[in-house]
Amino acid sequence: MPRSNHEKPAPADGPADVKTPSLSAGRRWIFRLAALLIIPVLFIAVPEIGLRIAGVGHPTGFFLKRKIGGRPVYVENADFGLRFFPPELARTASPVVMPVVKTPRTYRIFILGESAALGDPEPAFGFGRYLGALLGDRYPGAKFEVVCTAVTAINSHVIVPIARDCAQRDGDLWIVYMGNNEFVGPFGPATVFGAQTPSLGFIRANVALKKLRLVQWLEAALDKENDEPGKAASWGGMKMFLDHQVVPGDPRRETTYRYFQRNLDDILDLAAEAGAKVVLSTVGSNIKDCAPFASTNSASLTATAAADWRRAYSDGLTALANGNHAAAAAQFQVAAQLDDTFAALHYANARCQLALGNRDEAAREFERARDLDTLPFRADTRLNKIIGQVGARRAGPMLAFVDGAAAISAASGQGIAGGEYLYEHVHLNFEGNYLLARSMVDSVARLLPASITDKARPGGEWASFDECSRRLVLSDWDRRRVYDNISHRLAEPPFINQLDHTNQVEKILAELAAVRSRIDPAAARRTKALYEEALKADASDFHIMGNDAKFLEDIGDLDGAIAAWQRERDLLPFEAAPYFFLGKLQARKKRTDEALANLSAALKIRPDIEEALEEKGRLLIETKRPAEAIPPLLEALRLQPSNARIYLHLANAHAAKGDRDKAFTYLQQALVAQPNLWEAHYFLGVELAAQNRFKEARQHFADVVRLRPDYALGRFNYAVTLAKEGKREQAIIQLQETVRLDPGNRQAAQYLRALQPQ
Repeated sequence: MPRSNHEKPAPADGPADVKTPSLSAGRRWIFRLAALLIIPVLFIAVPEIGLRIAGVGHPTGFFLKRKIGGRPVYVENADFGLRFFPPELARTASPVVMPVVKTPRTYRIFILGESAALGDPEPAFGFGRYLGALLGDRYPGAKFEVVCTAVTAINSHVIVPIARDCAQRDGDLWIVYMGNNEFVGPFGPATVFGAQTPSLGFIRANVALKKLRLVQWLEAALDKENDEPGKAASWGGMKMFLDHQVVPGDPRRETTYRYFQRNLDDILDLAAEAGAKVVLSTVGSNIKDCAPFASTNSASLTATAAADWRRAYSDGLTALANGNHAAAAAQFQVAAQLDDTFAALHYANARCQLALGNRDEAAREFERARDLDTLPFRADTRLNKIIGQVGARRAGPMLAFVDGAAAISAASGQGIAGGEYLYEHVHLNFEGNYLLARSMVDSVARLLPASITDKARPGGEWASFDECSRRLVLSDWDRRRVYDNISHRLAEPPFINQLDHTNQVEKILAELAAVRSRIDPAAARRTKALYEEALKADASDFHIMGNDAKFLEDIGDLDGAIAAWQRERDLLPFEAAPYFFLGKLQARKKRTDEALANLSAALKIRPDIEEALEEKGRLLIETKRPAEAIPPLLEALRLQPSNARIYLHLANAHAAKGDRDKAFTYLQQALVAQPNLWEAHYFLGVELAAQNRFKEARQHFADVVRLRPDYALGRFNYAVTLAKEGKREQAIIQLQETVRLDPGNRQAAQYLRALQPQ
């Protein structure tokens, strides 16, 4: 067969060459680019898949799909915060239980924000809860599912991914109430959680990469490798930010405002894409009864001018303290002419202007004081202005703008937001949460579908604060618990550094005293009936169920409280709190095995609950298992290194093991942490007496008598050490008091007879 002119003859000693088609230059570049992309993807994908199969790392979405009682629901992801916080400081959301499939005639509302939106310090009475009560009362035929996704200490950088998850969860309405933590939250210029004000591209790439299990694994390994001594082991509250101040004029402020507007627009875009309507609100803060947390003078102030400024400011404060407001205002004016960047100066002047009847000037000065605060924990004028501008630009059938900050101010005394509706800087009290919900509810109603509004309850009036509070079962026991929380909060930095700290504390203590005066058996019976009524109407309301359990414990009904916590545990099987509280109560009832099981279950969900670790260790010592007690106690100590009682428990554990040297060391450390811990003094006295070190032992027993004068055994041992030192008359006095306190103490009576003259 003749060959084609294009074919080459085959070599005599081998087969014919196989012809390979050549690639064009364009195709070669395509293959090269594909290789450049595919190889890195495979390099990441293979270990990523392997780590997921092995169960390494954690899911990163806000919601997790679970089953409760056989029903598929979404619950909050306890590990969500790890994308934004170090593990030891990670914040978690309040409990969420949301059906996967939204039932007919259910209107789902998502609340997005920070601790003020959550309802801190008691989410059961946050504005979302009051909003649900208002809507439920007006539209009884519909079910309003208010899902609060707010989390303490977060800011808009965190709320964007939460919004992205909400966009996939069939929400009808979003309420956005955010802005307090823009400076102090993740990636803010005053944050303690990592990088401060990096580029927005870096922030979003960082957040996205932490979804990868490979990145989570690497980060955990690096964190373990770089574990620094003295690093915060647990959340320390607002005092953690004391060294992270942002002075006026810091360029990072402008960056923060720019990021906030971008994040807010992105959140609203996500709502629009999901077809959800939005209520957007400005954020209220206490400017009248909450002084700036920190202030600073201008760096350009000369030494002479600084001395003149301090003199004028000090003279002004003296005049203010003496009630001479006109003279004080004059001195503050002199100081302001030298330097007007010191936040507390404007606050003090505002108090003067208010007392002098210059309300408008006072309001401006209060706002200026907040805006110059170098520990910016409050949404300032600029942030609220951005919210207002975005709200005006986007207002329409899908978005309603509400000036919540103005509503709080208008309802407050002198028209300036203060302690009437806020506990401290930003957290609304019970009445304040109702007020905010009431300021929003008309806008919410206008956005509701006709299928709901057409069946409104006749009358047209929204339920009152008292009616809503009855529905939520707000009692004086809840008020007492919250005011106790706030009083402890105010006892720590940065609150103790505020100009008006004494006034704040006095107001809270007065509220606490008034509440306590109303708590009596008759009030307890009424409250118990309200809980029974509310839980009969809705036994799935875990907020009411949990508060009922706390109430029953408060009135001494431990069996009823245990039963309530067991029901709460069934409602929230993925939450640590019900197991923890149940375990604590079972321990009090000496149901030790059940208590240990529930405490262990709580720690399996949340390994960082210091109180659960401490209680578990204490119970293990009590049940003669000191070796098992030491690991949880050491972990509790790592999380709370200043907790003297943990040192005391560790001393008891080592003493039970026979290691008296370690026990002695832990007792000494307990007294370093808390010098007036009488139990540590007692056990040290016993140990020293056993070593015949009677003089040192006597000193510790003397402290026991001083701190616990009614503890008979302490007095008895004090008497013995006094006798050992030849102080017979003093010993007799202590033995007589011992016998009076404990008439059945035969040993004390024998010692007394032996020492008394015959």
